[in-house]
Amino acid sequence: MSDAIQVVSQPATAEITKTPEEMRREQERMRDVSILLENLFANEEATIKLIIDCLYDVGSVNVANRKVRWRSANQLAKLMARTSKPVFRIIAWRWFRKNCAELVAKWLATKVS
Repeated sequence: MSDAIQVVSQPATAEITKTPEEMRREQERMRDVSILLENLFANEEATIKLIIDCLYDVGSVNVANRKVRWRSANQLAKLMARTSKPVFRIIAWRWFRKNCAELVAKWLATKVS
């Protein structure tokens, strides 16, 4: 006799399909979530920019340490990363404003479905 656990399959239950009204309501509410997220991000601009700065600081050091093995070149790479931070901050903030609310809304939609 085997010690393995046997999985008993359950009969597939019929999934109830959504009505057109329910689908329209769901799309409307997820659009509301996206708008609310955009509003939240606009109100918390300073906080988001600080988060971007922190992520850049950590990420640039990690990339320099991983990609540049020679010690003096590594220090130069870290210095270059610090000087390019203002440009990165502008680009990252524009990308964030354009994409993040929709990405978060889609992620949340997958969590509730």
